[in-house]
Amino acid sequence: MTHQPPVSRIAWFSPLPPVHSGIAAYSAELLPRLGETFVIDSYPEHTAHDFVWRSRRTPYDLVVYQLGNARHHDYMWAYLARYPGLVVLHDVRLHHARARSLLDQRRFDDYRQEFGYDHPDVNPDFAQYAIEGLGGPIYYLFPMLRVVIRTARTIAVHNPRVASELAKTYADAAIETIRMGVPPLAHRDGARHEIRTQLSLPEEAIVFAAFGKVTPEKRVSAMLHGLRTLTRDGQQAYLMLVGDEGAYPELGVEVDRLGLRDWIRVTGHVADQAIADYLAAADACLCLRWPTAQETSASWLRCLAAARPTVITDLAHLVDTPRDVAIRVDPMRETASVADAMRRLADDGPLRAELGRAGHAYWSMHHTLDAMTEDYRRLVALAASRPAPAPDDLPTHFVTNYSEAARSTLDHFGLTVGIL
Repeated sequence: MTHQPPVSRIAWFSPLPPVHSGIAAYSAELLPRLGETFVIDSYPEHTAHDFVWRSRRTPYDLVVYQLGNARHHDYMWAYLARYPGLVVLHDVRLHHARARSLLDQRRFDDYRQEFGYDHPDVNPDFAQYAIEGLGGPIYYLFPMLRVVIRTARTIAVHNPRVASELAKTYADAAIETIRMGVPPLAHRDGARHEIRTQLSLPEEAIVFAAFGKVTPEKRVSAMLHGLRTLTRDGQQAYLMLVGDEGAYPELGVEVDRLGLRDWIRVTGHVADQAIADYLAAADACLCLRWPTAQETSASWLRCLAAARPTVITDLAHLVDTPRDVAIRVDPMRETASVADAMRRLADDGPLRAELGRAGHAYWSMHHTLDAMTEDYRRLVALAASRPAPAPDDLPTHFVTNYSEAARSTLDHFGLTVGIL
């Protein structure tokens, strides 16, 4: 019986702080813990070009890609197929980012090829629809995953139900689950009073909060309508949006149309180390999402870790989450459902306390950094032991040798370079 040598050196592709990204914060929290077991070289975008020569000089035991549906991950696509590794899918819909990346570069033929490869059963004319700038929410229907999954040693996601669905679609792939973990959050003494004073939030008011980048997918519109219902009924309630609102330019117009300017606080980006203080200032958290890329929300888990009652969208991949952990809202009757949840939480202090305790217990059992670190240690060894796949039918832009121009220039001078 042969024994796999222990894994010692890892290349880690991920955005890192100061990039404002949930996955950047995720890696920053996780890497010091994994660094106790492995030697890890991190490759954010600005140093990724060093990976090629470093890996050629001293090969890594495994490459880990933290892949999401955002521009901070675009650079990884140049390495995924050439250097197969463990791909952690934070979103199981990658079409938005991949289409934007290829189409912004006017790589229209590459997009056509890749879309056709990822979705061979879909009318190829859809690619032209996207090329003409008509994409958007429809991208959620076509995840563009096949290249990633067929070239990875192992795929990992943060939800076992999502892993099961992927395994049914990609029967030959190695699909695993990693528990998402977040650290316990300790706020500063007096933080609740300080943040409320800073934002002119009355001490006796009910403050709802939503954390992370402010986008339409966070269902901010439904939150605003729910808030308007409460304020019209005389409830002293406020909504605190803790995050960058640049992706939601319509926010101010909508706030003014609903007459909520005095009841909304938008903080802009808040440093990770200050999140606990803003959570202390909140009475309840709204953690909504639709459409969904089947992601696991780290911001929701942070609210649970802080023992804050939460409201979530009743999504299919969250069906296994205990019902007492959060109030769920029906996306089919979202506006009324969100308003009802906000009213219940505003009126019922014992309910807020009960949900906070249940959510904290759920986080403690399933979503700590220790749990996530344990899963990574297991899966790193497992992924490194698996052979690198070698599909022979990938779109040409994943297999083309782009060194011809450099070779031609060197040939002109009678030079050859082995690294090419």
